[in-house]
Amino acid sequence: MSETEEMAETVAIETLPLDAWHRARGARMVEFAGYYMPIQYDGIMAEHLWTRDNAGLFDVSHMGQLVFSGEGAAEALEALVPGDISALKPGRMRYSLLLADDGGILDDLMVTNTGHGLYMVVNGAVKWDDIAHLREHLPDEIEMNLLDEQALLALQGPKAAAALTALGVVPEFSDILPVDRLVFMQAGPYLWGDVRLGISRSGYTGEDGFEISVPASDVSALADALCAQEAVKPIGLGARDSLRLEAGLPLYGHDLDEGIDPVEGDLAFAISKRRREEGGFPGAARILGHLADGSPRKRVGLTVDGKMPVREGAKIFDGNREVGVVTSGGFAPSVGAPIAMGYVPTGLSEPGTALAAEVRGKRVAVTVTPMPFVPHRYVRKQGG
Repeated sequence: MSETEEMAETVAIETLPLDAWHRARGARMVEFAGYYMPIQYDGIMAEHLWTRDNAGLFDVSHMGQLVFSGEGAAEALEALVPGDISALKPGRMRYSLLLADDGGILDDLMVTNTGHGLYMVVNGAVKWDDIAHLREHLPDEIEMNLLDEQALLALQGPKAAAALTALGVVPEFSDILPVDRLVFMQAGPYLWGDVRLGISRSGYTGEDGFEISVPASDVSALADALCAQEAVKPIGLGARDSLRLEAGLPLYGHDLDEGIDPVEGDLAFAISKRRREEGGFPGAARILGHLADGSPRKRVGLTVDGKMPVREGAKIFDGNREVGVVTSGGFAPSVGAPIAMGYVPTGLSEPGTALAAEVRGKRVAVTVTPMPFVPHRYVRKQGG
């Protein structure tokens, strides 16, 4: 193979198990994170609003699914993240952050205690970097495997639980709850016929819903069965992005990166009480210092005057002084107006602070506002 051919192969865009399924349904496919992905079917506005009222099926198979096993796996992972992984009970999951030595965010992720080990979902765009970092820093006795034969679907929206129940999904073991009795951030093993599924009540849209890990060989049949129901439609990543923006959820590579620590990113909730007291995670001195004294800047939500969307990269001004940058922005279908999030000095982060963003050379008035822009509709444990 020539060097040119090797380079072409290196940068080749890959296809996911549902690639033909999406194309057959008229999806507009774009390259994202090294894969061809469905960006939309009927239009982002229609798909966004459908998910709010019904159930949207998202293909997120580009994300990395990892499993860890070996004695001390939880403690070993805790050396790389600020979350309380050791305290995770079987069937519970937690949002956390993979941190660089200086406390910068390498990725955000979800960790689940399956009862037989730890299952982690990482972002598709950086999954190979994550794997290299984890392998370099975890002890040799901790086994890590990439589940590259598994696809990942997200079923999101108020009718998601009914749709999944109607499919005939049952717990694999007698001590596992039916899927409609799971609450937010609970997970378990399930069977769809003889197909084994890993299901969690989670997602990244702000809606109630589930993420479903399914063998790649069975994902087309599962997607067909779900979309055969009147309440379920396939939804592209465009609507997933507008939903997560309305939910105030940051997107790695846009709202988070190596230059931002968890306090600046408004993700201090991901640092448990015990970890705050004990430290012992990368960048602990910087992060705990920011927790105690405040960080110099903070991720905030912004409402926008008028109808002109303020998008990523727009400069933020306080009077004539440039003070920050927009990291995500666009028209919010459920809000009916443009919204954005970005970074500003902490002294300008109080809700109600009037600022301006620069769009095509013009200043647009924006106001710092609490997030989420649309209330989350997670199904939580009563009293929890």
